[in-house]
Amino acid sequence: MRQEELEQYIREYGKDLYSFCRFVAWDIEEAQDLYQDTFLRFCETGDKVVIAKNPKSYLMGIAVNLYRNEKRKLSVRRRITGVWQSVEEMDADIPENARLLEEEIIVREECQNVRRAVASLADEYRLPVLLFYMEELSLAEIAAVLRLPEGTVKSRLYRAKKILKRKLTEKQEGAEQE
Repeated sequence: MRQEELEQYIREYGKDLYSFCRFVAWDIEEAQDLYQDTFLRFCETGDKVVIAKNPKSYLMGIAVNLYRNEKRKLSVRRRITGVWQSVEEMDADIPENARLLEEEIIVREECQNVRRAVASLADEYRLPVLLFYMEELSLAEIAAVLRLPEGTVKSRLYRAKKILKRKLTEKQEGAEQE
Protein backbone atom coordinates (compact mmCIF):
# COMPACT_ATOMS: atom_id res chain seq x y z
CA MET A 1 0.00 0.00 0.00
CA ARG A 2 1.31 3.40 -0.89
CA GLN A 3 1.72 6.09 1.73
CA GLU A 4 -0.70 8.41 -0.08
CA GLU A 5 -3.42 5.77 0.05
CA LEU A 6 -2.84 5.17 3.75
CA GLU A 7 -2.97 8.90 4.50
CA GLN A 8 -6.24 9.16 2.60
CA TYR A 9 -7.77 6.32 4.63
CA ILE A 10 -6.55 7.93 7.84
CA ARG A 11 -8.06 11.28 6.83
CA GLU A 12 -11.38 9.77 5.81
CA TYR A 13 -11.87 7.10 8.49
CA GLY A 14 -9.29 7.79 11.19
CA LYS A 15 -11.53 9.88 13.43
CA ASP A 16 -14.40 7.38 13.31
CA LEU A 17 -12.04 4.47 13.87
CA TYR A 18 -10.36 6.13 16.83
CA SER A 19 -13.71 7.00 18.37
CA PHE A 20 -14.82 3.39 17.97
CA CYS A 21 -11.54 2.12 19.47
CA ARG A 22 -11.99 4.49 22.40
CA PHE A 23 -15.43 3.13 23.18
CA VAL A 24 -14.43 -0.49 22.73
CA ALA A 25 -11.24 -0.31 24.79
CA TRP A 26 -12.40 2.15 27.49
CA ASP A 27 -8.79 3.12 28.07
CA ILE A 28 -6.95 5.83 26.17
CA GLU A 29 -3.70 3.91 25.82
CA GLU A 30 -5.44 0.68 24.79
CA ALA A 31 -7.58 2.62 22.31
CA GLN A 32 -4.50 4.24 20.79
CA ASP A 33 -2.78 0.87 20.52
CA LEU A 34 -5.85 -0.68 18.93
CA TYR A 35 -6.12 2.23 16.48
CA GLN A 36 -2.47 1.98 15.47
CA ASP A 37 -2.55 -1.81 15.27
CA THR A 38 -5.62 -1.61 13.05
CA PHE A 39 -3.89 0.63 10.53
CA LEU A 40 -0.73 -1.45 10.79
CA ARG A 41 -2.68 -4.63 10.00
CA PHE A 42 -4.50 -2.74 7.25
CA CYS A 43 -1.15 -1.78 5.69
CA GLU A 44 0.13 -5.35 5.99
CA THR A 45 -2.89 -6.79 4.22
CA GLY A 46 -3.76 -3.80 2.04
CA ASP A 47 -2.20 -5.11 -1.17
CA LYS A 48 -3.41 -8.67 -0.60
CA VAL A 49 -7.05 -7.83 0.06
CA VAL A 50 -9.33 -6.05 -2.34
CA ILE A 51 -11.19 -3.51 -0.24
CA ALA A 52 -14.84 -3.83 -1.15
CA LYS A 53 -17.45 -1.14 -1.23
CA ASN A 54 -17.00 0.06 2.33
CA PRO A 55 -13.43 0.53 3.59
CA LYS A 56 -14.79 1.88 6.88
CA SER A 57 -16.49 -1.39 7.75
CA TYR A 58 -13.34 -3.26 6.67
CA LEU A 59 -11.29 -1.17 9.13
CA MET A 60 -13.90 -1.71 11.86
CA GLY A 61 -13.70 -5.45 11.21
CA ILE A 62 -9.94 -5.39 11.67
CA ALA A 63 -10.35 -3.43 14.92
CA VAL A 64 -13.00 -5.84 16.25
CA ASN A 65 -10.83 -8.86 15.46
CA LEU A 66 -7.76 -7.31 17.07
CA TYR A 67 -9.83 -6.37 20.13
CA ARG A 68 -11.19 -9.90 20.46
CA ASN A 69 -7.72 -11.42 20.10
CA GLU A 70 -6.27 -9.11 22.72
CA LYS A 71 -9.19 -9.74 25.05
CA ARG A 72 -8.64 -13.48 24.78
CA LYS A 73 -4.94 -13.07 25.59
CA LEU A 74 -5.59 -10.87 28.60
CA SER A 75 -8.52 -12.80 30.06
CA VAL A 76 -6.27 -15.20 31.94
CA ARG A 77 -4.13 -12.37 33.28
CA ARG A 78 -7.18 -10.43 34.41
CA ARG A 79 -8.60 -13.47 36.19
CA ILE A 80 -5.33 -13.90 38.02
CA THR A 81 -4.73 -10.28 38.92
CA GLY A 82 -8.32 -9.07 39.03
CA VAL A 83 -7.34 -5.84 37.31
CA TRP A 84 -9.93 -4.10 35.19
CA GLN A 85 -10.17 -0.39 34.74
CA SER A 86 -13.53 0.76 35.91
CA VAL A 87 -15.68 3.32 34.18
CA GLU A 88 -15.06 5.69 37.09
CA GLU A 89 -11.32 5.59 36.43
CA MET A 90 -11.95 6.29 32.78
CA ASP A 91 -14.13 9.25 33.71
CA ALA A 92 -11.18 10.69 35.66
CA ASP A 93 -9.45 11.20 32.29
CA ILE A 94 -12.13 13.72 31.31
CA PRO A 95 -11.13 17.20 32.50
CA GLU A 96 -13.75 19.02 34.57
CA ASN A 97 -14.61 22.59 33.71
CA ALA A 98 -14.41 24.97 36.62
CA ARG A 99 -18.04 26.01 36.47
CA LEU A 100 -20.62 23.82 34.80
CA LEU A 101 -24.20 24.87 34.59
CA GLU A 102 -26.75 22.61 36.24
CA GLU A 103 -28.14 21.51 32.86
CA GLU A 104 -24.68 20.55 31.64
CA ILE A 105 -24.13 18.45 34.74
CA ILE A 106 -27.44 16.64 34.26
CA VAL A 107 -26.72 15.97 30.56
CA ARG A 108 -23.24 14.74 31.42
CA GLU A 109 -24.58 12.43 34.12
CA GLU A 110 -27.17 11.00 31.74
CA CYS A 111 -24.46 10.39 29.12
CA GLN A 112 -22.30 8.67 31.72
CA ASN A 113 -25.23 6.48 32.78
CA VAL A 114 -25.78 5.43 29.17
CA ARG A 115 -22.04 4.82 28.66
CA ARG A 116 -21.89 2.73 31.83
CA ALA A 117 -24.93 0.74 30.79
CA VAL A 118 -23.45 0.09 27.35
CA ALA A 119 -20.09 -0.79 28.92
CA SER A 120 -21.76 -3.31 31.21
CA LEU A 121 -23.19 -5.23 28.25
CA ALA A 122 -21.50 -8.43 27.19
CA ASP A 123 -19.40 -8.05 24.04
CA GLU A 124 -21.96 -9.95 21.98
CA TYR A 125 -24.38 -7.07 22.60
CA ARG A 126 -21.98 -4.15 23.13
CA LEU A 127 -20.13 -4.46 19.81
CA PRO A 128 -23.28 -4.41 17.61
CA VAL A 129 -24.65 -1.46 19.62
CA LEU A 130 -21.44 0.53 19.16
CA LEU A 131 -21.19 -0.31 15.47
CA PHE A 132 -24.85 0.52 14.82
CA TYR A 133 -25.34 3.68 16.89
CA MET A 134 -21.84 5.09 17.09
CA GLU A 135 -20.43 4.16 13.70
CA GLU A 136 -23.81 4.14 11.95
CA LEU A 137 -23.07 0.95 10.05
CA SER A 138 -25.96 -0.93 8.45
CA LEU A 139 -27.06 -4.34 9.69
CA ALA A 140 -25.42 -5.96 6.68
CA GLU A 141 -22.14 -4.15 7.34
CA ILE A 142 -22.20 -5.11 11.02
CA ALA A 143 -22.91 -8.71 10.05
CA ALA A 144 -19.87 -8.65 7.77
CA VAL A 145 -17.66 -7.04 10.42
CA LEU A 146 -18.67 -9.47 13.16
CA ARG A 147 -18.98 -12.43 10.79
CA LEU A 148 -22.52 -13.19 11.88
CA PRO A 149 -25.80 -13.64 10.04
CA GLU A 150 -27.76 -10.42 9.64
CA GLY A 151 -30.67 -11.85 11.65
CA THR A 152 -28.35 -12.54 14.58
CA VAL A 153 -27.13 -8.94 14.52
CA LYS A 154 -30.73 -7.69 14.45
CA SER A 155 -31.76 -9.89 17.39
CA ARG A 156 -28.69 -8.88 19.41
CA LEU A 157 -29.47 -5.22 18.86
CA TYR A 158 -33.06 -5.84 19.94
CA ARG A 159 -31.96 -7.69 23.09
CA ALA A 160 -29.33 -5.05 23.85
CA LYS A 161 -31.95 -2.29 23.66
CA LYS A 162 -34.21 -4.22 26.04
CA ILE A 163 -31.33 -4.75 28.49
CA LEU A 164 -30.29 -1.08 28.28
CA LYS A 165 -33.85 0.11 28.77
CA ARG A 166 -34.21 -2.08 31.87
CA LYS A 167 -30.86 -0.96 33.33
CA LEU A 168 -31.47 2.73 32.69
CA THR A 169 -35.02 2.54 34.05
CA GLU A 170 -33.77 0.85 37.21
CA LYS A 171 -31.04 3.45 37.57
CA GLN A 172 -33.52 6.29 37.14
CA GLU A 173 -35.99 4.79 39.61
CA GLY A 174 -33.19 4.29 42.12
CA ALA A 175 -32.14 7.92 41.76
CA GLU A 176 -35.69 9.17 42.24
CA GLN A 177 -36.04 7.22 45.51
CA GLU A 178 -32.94 8.86 46.98
